[in-house]
Amino acid sequence: MNTFSRGQKGKLSDLGCTSPFTVAVDVKAPGASIDVSCFGLDANDKLSDERYMVFYNQLASPANAVTLDLNGGLCRFKVDLDALPASIAKLVFTAAIDGAAAMRQIAPGSLSVGDAVSFPFTGADFNEEKAIIIAELYRRDGQWRFGAVGQGFNGGLSALLAHFGGSEAAPAAASPAAAPSAAAEAKKISLSKVTLEKRGDKVSLDKRGNKGYGRIRVNLNWNQRPAAMQKTGFFDKLINKPDKGIDLDLACLYEMADGTPGLVQALGKQWGNYDQRPYIQLEGDDRTGSVSTGENIYINGEFFDKIKRALVFAFIYDGVPDWSATDGVVTIEIPDQPPVEVRLDQGGKQPLCAVALIENRGGTLQVTKLIDYFSQQGSTSVHQLLDTKYGFGLRWKTGSKD
Repeated sequence: MNTFSRGQKGKLSDLGCTSPFTVAVDVKAPGASIDVSCFGLDANDKLSDERYMVFYNQLASPANAVTLDLNGGLCRFKVDLDALPASIAKLVFTAAIDGAAAMRQIAPGSLSVGDAVSFPFTGADFNEEKAIIIAELYRRDGQWRFGAVGQGFNGGLSALLAHFGGSEAAPAAASPAAAPSAAAEAKKISLSKVTLEKRGDKVSLDKRGNKGYGRIRVNLNWNQRPAAMQKTGFFDKLINKPDKGIDLDLACLYEMADGTPGLVQALGKQWGNYDQRPYIQLEGDDRTGSVSTGENIYINGEFFDKIKRALVFAFIYDGVPDWSATDGVVTIEIPDQPPVEVRLDQGGKQPLCAVALIENRGGTLQVTKLIDYFSQQGSTSVHQLLDTKYGFGLRWKTGSKD
Protein backbone atom coordinates (compact mmCIF):
# COMPACT_ATOMS: atom_id res chain seq x y z
CA MET A 1 0.00 0.00 0.00
CA ASN A 2 1.20 3.51 -0.86
CA THR A 3 1.47 5.96 2.06
CA PHE A 4 0.69 9.58 1.21
CA SER A 5 1.61 12.69 3.16
CA ARG A 6 -0.38 15.91 3.37
CA GLY A 7 -0.77 17.58 -0.02
CA GLN A 8 0.27 14.53 -2.03
CA LYS A 9 -1.92 13.55 -5.02
CA GLY A 10 -2.08 10.70 -7.49
CA LYS A 11 -4.21 9.06 -10.16
CA LEU A 12 -6.23 6.09 -8.95
CA SER A 13 -5.18 4.19 -12.07
CA ASP A 14 -1.50 4.70 -11.21
CA LEU A 15 -2.20 3.48 -7.68
CA GLY A 16 -3.81 0.30 -8.99
CA CYS A 17 -7.21 1.21 -7.53
CA THR A 18 -10.34 0.30 -9.49
CA SER A 19 -13.96 1.00 -8.60
CA PRO A 20 -15.81 -0.06 -6.52
CA PHE A 21 -13.64 0.21 -3.40
CA THR A 22 -13.84 1.07 0.29
CA VAL A 23 -12.69 4.32 1.87
CA ALA A 24 -12.00 3.52 5.53
CA VAL A 25 -11.66 6.40 8.00
CA ASP A 26 -10.21 5.62 11.42
CA VAL A 27 -10.46 8.68 13.68
CA LYS A 28 -11.29 8.91 17.38
CA ALA A 29 -10.55 10.94 20.48
CA PRO A 30 -10.83 9.85 24.12
CA GLY A 31 -14.17 10.91 25.61
CA ALA A 32 -15.40 12.67 22.46
CA SER A 33 -17.75 11.85 19.60
CA ILE A 34 -16.52 12.35 16.03
CA ASP A 35 -18.80 12.43 12.99
CA VAL A 36 -17.34 11.41 9.62
CA SER A 37 -19.03 12.57 6.41
CA CYS A 38 -18.64 12.51 2.64
CA PHE A 39 -19.68 15.53 0.56
CA GLY A 40 -20.40 14.93 -3.14
CA LEU A 41 -19.60 18.24 -4.83
CA ASP A 42 -20.14 19.65 -8.30
CA ALA A 43 -17.53 21.28 -10.56
CA ASN A 44 -17.81 24.48 -8.50
CA ASP A 45 -17.01 22.64 -5.25
CA LYS A 46 -20.60 23.05 -4.07
CA LEU A 47 -23.10 20.60 -2.63
CA SER A 48 -25.69 21.30 -5.32
CA ASP A 49 -27.57 18.05 -4.60
CA GLU A 50 -28.05 17.37 -0.87
CA ARG A 51 -28.65 13.68 -1.56
CA TYR A 52 -24.89 13.32 -2.07
CA MET A 53 -24.00 14.24 1.49
CA VAL A 54 -23.48 10.87 3.19
CA PHE A 55 -23.29 10.90 7.00
CA TYR A 56 -25.01 9.57 10.14
CA ASN A 57 -28.41 10.95 9.12
CA GLN A 58 -28.18 9.82 5.47
CA LEU A 59 -26.24 6.59 5.03
CA ALA A 60 -26.48 6.27 1.24
CA SER A 61 -26.51 8.46 -1.86
CA PRO A 62 -28.71 7.77 -4.91
CA ALA A 63 -27.94 4.46 -6.66
CA ASN A 64 -25.81 3.55 -3.61
CA ALA A 65 -22.86 5.27 -5.27
CA VAL A 66 -21.61 6.10 -1.78
CA THR A 67 -22.79 4.22 1.31
CA LEU A 68 -21.62 4.48 4.91
CA ASP A 69 -21.15 1.77 7.54
CA LEU A 70 -20.52 3.14 11.03
CA ASN A 71 -18.39 0.96 13.28
CA GLY A 72 -17.24 2.61 16.48
CA GLY A 73 -14.16 4.69 15.63
CA LEU A 74 -13.88 3.13 12.15
CA CYS A 75 -16.17 4.31 9.34
CA ARG A 76 -16.33 2.57 5.97
CA PHE A 77 -17.58 4.29 2.83
CA LYS A 78 -18.29 1.94 -0.07
CA VAL A 79 -17.67 3.97 -3.21
CA ASP A 80 -18.80 3.06 -6.73
CA LEU A 81 -17.47 5.83 -8.97
CA ASP A 82 -19.27 4.42 -12.00
CA ALA A 83 -22.62 4.97 -10.26
CA LEU A 84 -22.00 8.68 -9.72
CA PRO A 85 -23.66 11.11 -12.14
CA ALA A 86 -21.52 13.43 -14.27
CA SER A 87 -22.61 16.33 -12.05
CA ILE A 88 -20.56 14.98 -9.13
CA ALA A 89 -16.94 16.01 -9.68
CA LYS A 90 -15.49 15.49 -6.21
CA LEU A 91 -15.98 13.42 -3.05
CA VAL A 92 -14.65 15.15 0.07
CA PHE A 93 -14.18 13.17 3.28
CA THR A 94 -14.40 15.13 6.54
CA ALA A 95 -14.52 14.63 10.31
CA ALA A 96 -16.11 16.92 12.92
CA ILE A 97 -15.75 16.65 16.69
CA ASP A 98 -18.56 17.32 19.18
CA GLY A 99 -18.61 19.28 22.41
CA ALA A 100 -15.69 21.23 23.83
CA ALA A 101 -13.04 18.93 22.34
CA ALA A 102 -10.72 19.98 19.51
CA MET A 103 -8.99 18.11 16.71
CA ARG A 104 -5.62 18.36 18.44
CA GLN A 105 -6.98 15.72 20.84
CA ILE A 106 -7.51 12.99 18.25
CA ALA A 107 -5.46 9.81 18.42
CA PRO A 108 -3.28 8.72 15.47
CA GLY A 109 -5.70 7.87 12.67
CA SER A 110 -5.81 7.27 8.95
CA LEU A 111 -7.86 7.27 5.78
CA SER A 112 -7.29 4.47 3.29
CA VAL A 113 -8.62 3.83 -0.21
CA GLY A 114 -8.94 0.09 -0.72
CA ASP A 115 -5.53 -1.53 -0.56
CA ALA A 116 -4.05 1.19 -2.75
CA VAL A 117 -3.24 4.18 -0.58
CA SER A 118 -3.24 5.27 3.06
CA PHE A 119 -3.05 8.77 4.53
CA PRO A 120 -2.05 8.80 8.23
CA PHE A 121 -2.70 11.80 10.47
CA THR A 122 -2.61 12.66 14.16
CA GLY A 123 -3.80 15.34 16.58
CA ALA A 124 -0.34 16.91 16.46
CA ASP A 125 -1.22 18.03 12.91
CA PHE A 126 -4.01 20.31 14.21
CA ASN A 127 -4.80 22.87 16.91
CA GLU A 128 -8.21 24.07 18.15
CA GLU A 129 -10.13 23.25 14.96
CA LYS A 130 -13.50 21.53 15.33
CA ALA A 131 -13.30 19.72 11.99
CA ILE A 132 -10.85 18.53 9.35
CA ILE A 133 -11.07 17.99 5.63
CA ILE A 134 -9.18 14.71 5.48
CA ALA A 135 -8.95 13.79 1.80
CA GLU A 136 -10.73 13.93 -1.53
CA LEU A 137 -11.41 11.96 -4.68
CA TYR A 138 -11.81 14.19 -7.71
CA ARG A 139 -12.14 14.07 -11.51
CA ARG A 140 -9.55 15.73 -13.71
CA ASP A 141 -9.04 15.20 -17.43
CA GLY A 142 -11.48 12.31 -17.38
CA GLN A 143 -9.65 10.44 -14.60
CA TRP A 144 -10.29 10.05 -10.90
CA ARG A 145 -7.51 11.07 -8.54
CA PHE A 146 -6.85 10.96 -4.81
CA GLY A 147 -5.60 13.90 -2.77
CA ALA A 148 -4.44 13.82 0.87
CA VAL A 149 -5.63 17.15 2.30
CA GLY A 150 -5.34 17.12 6.11
CA GLN A 151 -6.70 20.66 6.46
CA GLY A 152 -8.09 21.92 9.78
CA PHE A 153 -11.45 23.70 9.73
CA ASN A 154 -12.52 26.11 12.48
CA GLY A 155 -16.22 25.28 12.48
CA GLY A 156 -17.93 21.94 13.08
CA LEU A 157 -20.18 19.89 10.81
CA SER A 158 -22.69 22.72 10.43
CA ALA A 159 -19.93 25.10 9.30
CA LEU A 160 -18.61 22.50 6.85
CA LEU A 161 -22.08 22.17 5.35
CA ALA A 162 -22.32 25.93 4.92
CA HIS A 163 -18.79 26.06 3.45
CA PHE A 164 -19.84 23.62 0.74
CA GLY A 165 -23.03 25.56 -0.01
CA GLY A 166 -25.55 23.31 1.69
CA SER A 167 -28.49 24.48 3.80
CA GLU A 168 -29.17 23.15 7.27
CA ALA A 169 -32.72 22.46 8.38
CA ALA A 170 -33.71 24.24 11.57
CA PRO A 171 -34.19 21.83 14.48
CA ALA A 172 -37.51 23.47 15.35
CA ALA A 173 -41.03 22.05 15.34
CA ALA A 174 -43.01 22.08 12.13
CA SER A 175 -43.97 25.61 11.10
CA PRO A 176 -47.54 26.67 10.21
CA ALA A 177 -48.69 26.00 6.67
CA ALA A 178 -47.61 28.66 4.20
CA ALA A 179 -48.88 29.61 0.79
CA PRO A 180 -47.24 27.54 -1.98
CA SER A 181 -44.39 29.27 -3.77
CA ALA A 182 -43.78 29.34 -7.49
CA ALA A 183 -40.73 27.14 -7.09
CA ALA A 184 -40.35 24.46 -4.43
CA GLU A 185 -37.82 25.36 -1.75
CA ALA A 186 -34.66 23.28 -1.92
CA LYS A 187 -34.66 20.52 0.66
CA LYS A 188 -32.48 21.32 3.64
CA ILE A 189 -30.22 18.85 5.40
CA SER A 190 -30.98 17.87 8.97
CA LEU A 191 -27.87 17.59 11.12
CA SER A 192 -29.98 16.87 14.19
CA LYS A 193 -28.57 14.24 16.51
CA VAL A 194 -29.19 13.76 20.20
CA THR A 195 -26.16 12.63 22.23
CA LEU A 196 -27.00 11.77 25.81
CA GLU A 197 -23.84 12.91 27.56
CA LYS A 198 -24.33 12.06 31.24
CA ARG A 199 -25.87 9.16 33.13
CA GLY A 200 -29.54 9.97 33.71
CA ASP A 201 -29.87 12.31 30.70
CA LYS A 202 -33.25 11.89 28.96
CA VAL A 203 -34.89 12.74 25.67
CA SER A 204 -38.58 12.42 24.76
CA LEU A 205 -39.78 11.88 21.21
CA ASP A 206 -43.41 12.40 20.21
CA LYS A 207 -45.14 10.55 17.41
CA ARG A 208 -45.22 12.41 14.12
CA GLY A 209 -48.87 13.23 13.52
CA ASN A 210 -51.21 10.28 13.84
CA LYS A 211 -48.54 7.81 12.77
CA GLY A 212 -46.86 5.30 15.04
CA TYR A 213 -43.14 5.27 15.65
CA GLY A 214 -42.45 2.92 12.73
CA ARG A 215 -39.48 0.55 12.66
CA ILE A 216 -37.22 1.46 15.60
CA ARG A 217 -33.63 0.31 15.20
CA VAL A 218 -31.34 -0.10 18.21
CA ASN A 219 -27.77 -0.53 16.92
CA LEU A 220 -24.66 -1.53 18.87
CA ASN A 221 -21.37 -0.86 17.18
CA TRP A 222 -17.83 -1.13 18.43
CA ASN A 223 -14.18 -1.28 17.46
CA GLN A 224 -13.98 -5.02 16.85
CA ARG A 225 -10.16 -5.22 16.65
CA PRO A 226 -8.47 -2.53 18.76
CA ALA A 227 -4.73 -2.15 18.45
CA ALA A 228 -4.15 -3.75 21.85
CA MET A 229 -5.54 -7.06 20.58
CA GLN A 230 -3.68 -7.33 17.30
CA LYS A 231 -1.02 -10.06 17.38
CA THR A 232 2.05 -9.10 15.40
CA GLY A 233 4.94 -10.75 17.24
CA PHE A 234 6.92 -13.63 15.74
CA PHE A 235 5.76 -16.21 18.29
CA ASP A 236 2.17 -14.99 18.06
CA LYS A 237 2.19 -15.78 14.35
CA LEU A 238 3.64 -19.22 14.98
CA ILE A 239 1.56 -20.51 17.87
CA ASN A 240 -1.51 -18.35 18.42
CA LYS A 241 -4.91 -18.86 16.85
CA PRO A 242 -6.16 -16.15 14.49
CA ASP A 243 -7.54 -13.10 16.26
CA LYS A 244 -11.29 -13.56 16.57
CA GLY A 245 -11.92 -9.97 17.49
CA ILE A 246 -14.33 -8.62 20.07
CA ASP A 247 -17.68 -10.36 20.56
CA LEU A 248 -20.17 -7.99 22.17
CA ASP A 249 -23.80 -9.00 22.51
CA LEU A 250 -26.73 -6.60 22.25
CA ALA A 251 -29.80 -7.58 24.26
CA CYS A 252 -32.77 -6.16 26.12
CA LEU A 253 -35.09 -6.86 29.01
CA TYR A 254 -38.66 -5.80 28.34
CA GLU A 255 -41.95 -5.36 30.15
CA MET A 256 -45.22 -5.38 28.24
CA ALA A 257 -48.06 -2.99 29.06
CA ASP A 258 -49.88 -5.84 30.84
CA GLY A 259 -46.86 -6.38 33.13
CA THR A 260 -45.43 -9.48 31.40
CA PRO A 261 -41.61 -9.41 31.48
CA GLY A 262 -39.22 -11.03 29.01
CA LEU A 263 -35.77 -11.10 27.44
CA VAL A 264 -34.34 -10.80 23.94
CA GLN A 265 -30.73 -11.98 23.51
CA ALA A 266 -28.53 -14.46 21.64
CA LEU A 267 -27.76 -16.47 24.78
CA GLY A 268 -30.40 -19.20 24.95
CA LYS A 269 -31.55 -18.19 21.45
CA GLN A 270 -34.15 -15.76 22.77
CA TRP A 271 -34.54 -13.90 19.46
CA GLY A 272 -37.96 -12.33 20.09
CA ASN A 273 -40.53 -11.53 17.40
CA TYR A 274 -41.11 -8.34 15.43
CA ASP A 275 -44.66 -8.96 14.15
CA GLN A 276 -46.02 -10.64 17.28
CA ARG A 277 -45.49 -10.21 21.03
CA PRO A 278 -43.14 -8.88 22.26
CA TYR A 279 -42.78 -6.84 19.03
CA ILE A 280 -39.02 -6.76 19.71
CA GLN A 281 -36.51 -8.85 17.75
CA LEU A 282 -32.76 -9.35 17.70
CA GLU A 283 -31.61 -9.43 14.08
CA GLY A 284 -28.71 -11.84 14.62
CA ASP A 285 -25.52 -12.53 16.51
CA ASP A 286 -22.14 -11.50 15.11
CA ARG A 287 -19.76 -14.08 16.59
CA THR A 288 -16.79 -13.25 14.35
CA GLY A 289 -16.65 -9.45 14.25
CA SER A 290 -17.08 -9.57 10.46
CA VAL A 291 -20.38 -7.65 10.30
CA SER A 292 -19.41 -4.01 9.92
CA THR A 293 -22.87 -2.77 10.94
CA GLY A 294 -22.64 -4.37 14.39
CA GLU A 295 -25.73 -5.88 16.03
CA ASN A 296 -29.32 -4.65 15.81
CA ILE A 297 -32.54 -4.98 17.77
CA TYR A 298 -35.73 -3.87 16.01
CA ILE A 299 -38.80 -2.64 17.89
CA ASN A 300 -42.14 -2.53 16.06
CA GLY A 301 -43.19 1.03 16.85
CA GLU A 302 -46.66 0.46 15.41
CA PHE A 303 -47.34 -1.60 18.55
CA PHE A 304 -45.50 0.68 20.96
CA ASP A 305 -48.69 0.99 23.04
CA LYS A 306 -48.26 -2.71 23.93
CA ILE A 307 -44.78 -2.10 25.41
CA LYS A 308 -44.16 -0.46 28.79
CA ARG A 309 -40.35 -0.41 28.74
CA ALA A 310 -37.28 -1.98 27.17
CA LEU A 311 -33.90 -1.92 28.89
CA VAL A 312 -31.08 -2.17 26.34
CA PHE A 313 -27.87 -3.78 27.60
CA ALA A 314 -24.57 -5.01 26.17
CA PHE A 315 -22.56 -8.02 27.29
CA ILE A 316 -18.90 -8.84 26.70
CA TYR A 317 -19.06 -12.45 25.51
CA ASP A 318 -15.49 -12.89 24.27
CA GLY A 319 -12.31 -11.25 23.11
CA VAL A 320 -11.85 -8.00 25.05
CA PRO A 321 -10.49 -7.30 28.54
CA ASP A 322 -12.59 -4.22 29.33
CA TRP A 323 -15.00 -1.64 27.93
CA SER A 324 -12.31 0.98 27.36
CA ALA A 325 -11.06 -1.07 24.40
CA THR A 326 -14.41 -1.27 22.60
CA ASP A 327 -15.24 2.33 21.57
CA GLY A 328 -18.82 1.09 21.90
CA VAL A 329 -21.83 3.19 20.93
CA VAL A 330 -25.55 2.45 20.88
CA THR A 331 -27.67 4.44 18.43
CA ILE A 332 -31.46 4.46 18.57
CA GLU A 333 -32.95 5.33 15.18
CA ILE A 334 -36.63 6.22 14.76
CA PRO A 335 -38.07 7.24 11.36
CA ASP A 336 -38.37 11.02 10.95
CA GLN A 337 -36.61 11.65 14.26
CA PRO A 338 -33.01 12.62 15.07
CA PRO A 339 -30.90 9.59 16.05
CA VAL A 340 -30.22 9.21 19.78
CA GLU A 341 -26.65 8.24 20.62
CA VAL A 342 -25.38 6.69 23.86
CA ARG A 343 -21.64 6.05 24.12
CA LEU A 344 -20.20 3.29 26.31
CA ASP A 345 -17.46 5.62 27.47
CA GLN A 346 -16.97 4.47 31.05
CA GLY A 347 -16.47 1.19 32.88
CA GLY A 348 -13.61 -1.26 33.19
CA LYS A 349 -13.56 -5.04 33.35
CA GLN A 350 -17.24 -5.55 34.22
CA PRO A 351 -18.83 -7.94 31.69
CA LEU A 352 -22.26 -6.28 31.40
CA CYS A 353 -23.44 -2.72 30.84
CA ALA A 354 -27.02 -1.44 31.12
CA VAL A 355 -26.96 1.10 28.29
CA ALA A 356 -30.34 2.80 27.94
CA LEU A 357 -33.97 2.56 29.02
CA ILE A 358 -36.70 3.05 26.41
CA GLU A 359 -40.03 3.79 28.08
CA ASN A 360 -43.62 4.41 27.01
CA ARG A 361 -44.62 7.52 28.93
CA GLY A 362 -48.29 8.03 28.06
CA GLY A 363 -47.62 7.33 24.39
CA THR A 364 -44.39 9.35 24.27
CA LEU A 365 -41.14 7.46 23.76
CA GLN A 366 -38.54 8.43 26.34
CA VAL A 367 -34.88 7.35 26.24
CA THR A 368 -32.70 7.54 29.36
CA LYS A 369 -28.94 6.99 29.43
CA LEU A 370 -28.03 4.43 32.12
CA ILE A 371 -24.39 3.31 31.57
CA ASP A 372 -24.59 1.08 34.62
CA TYR A 373 -21.92 -1.66 34.81
CA PHE A 374 -22.25 -5.03 36.56
CA SER A 375 -19.76 -7.62 37.83
CA GLN A 376 -20.73 -11.08 39.06
CA GLN A 377 -21.14 -11.36 42.83
CA GLY A 378 -20.49 -14.90 44.08
CA SER A 379 -22.91 -17.24 42.33
CA THR A 380 -25.22 -14.38 41.29
CA SER A 381 -24.84 -13.68 37.57
CA VAL A 382 -24.58 -10.21 36.10
CA HIS A 383 -27.88 -10.77 34.27
CA GLN A 384 -29.65 -11.51 37.53
CA LEU A 385 -28.07 -8.49 39.20
CA LEU A 386 -29.29 -6.32 36.32
CA ASP A 387 -32.80 -7.76 36.61
CA THR A 388 -32.92 -7.29 40.38
CA LYS A 389 -31.82 -3.65 40.23
CA TYR A 390 -34.36 -2.69 37.57
CA GLY A 391 -37.18 -4.92 38.77
CA PHE A 392 -38.15 -7.13 35.84
CA GLY A 393 -38.64 -10.30 37.93
CA LEU A 394 -37.36 -13.04 35.60
CA ARG A 395 -35.96 -16.39 36.76
CA TRP A 396 -32.41 -16.98 35.55
CA LYS A 397 -30.27 -19.98 34.62
CA THR A 398 -26.99 -20.45 32.77
CA GLY A 399 -27.37 -20.02 29.00
CA SER A 400 -25.26 -20.71 25.92
CA LYS A 401 -25.07 -19.59 22.31
CA ASP A 402 -24.21 -23.13 21.14
